[in-house]
Amino acid sequence: MEALPLAFTTGWASGINAYACVLILGLLGRFAGADDVPAALTGNGVLIAAGVLFAFEFVADKIPYIDSAWDAISTVIRPTVGAIIAALLSGEASTLEQAVIATTGGVVALLSHAVKSSLRLAINTSPEPVTNIAASSGEDVAVAGVVSLAAFHPEVALIIAAVLLLLGLIGVYVAFRFIKRGYARFRAWREKRGDPATGGSAI
Repeated sequence: MEALPLAFTTGWASGINAYACVLILGLLGRFAGADDVPAALTGNGVLIAAGVLFAFEFVADKIPYIDSAWDAISTVIRPTVGAIIAALLSGEASTLEQAVIATTGGVVALLSHAVKSSLRLAINTSPEPVTNIAASSGEDVAVAGVVSLAAFHPEVALIIAAVLLLLGLIGVYVAFRFIKRGYARFRAWREKRGDPATGGSAI
């Protein structure tokens, strides 16, 4: 299944930023001679639509809480785009291979979307916007770099995408453990002070 590495990588990228993934693939296929990019992604309509939606997400994704609302809206969109791209990549493969490749793209996109949205929820517990902007910018750069690499060296990009997905899953686990521990300490501090809201008794 030659398309599987590219399907995995574009699935990961779609879960982070589906419109950027489509836009970059389309531009590479149209202007950079990336032969593995499906022709359906290189048309004017697809490029314009992906460009407009990417511009909107580029801004929305950097505003605390609006980014989480956008992630909620994108819960269906990103995995669907990942599956569609993977299905297009499967080309002349057999029906079973097409199903496996499309499923891979959709499932990986769902996982990476879950990582992204969970980390953003964790980041939004901090009132300052700098971390959010830095995280969003880092995601944009990672998607652009990995997708560009995947168009010409899919196996290498697969390894990078897999490592980033694994690191993201670990990051989600660590972040929420940290938040849970911090909340527990805050609750204990309030109870020690005798805060009526927590059921403590003032001295």
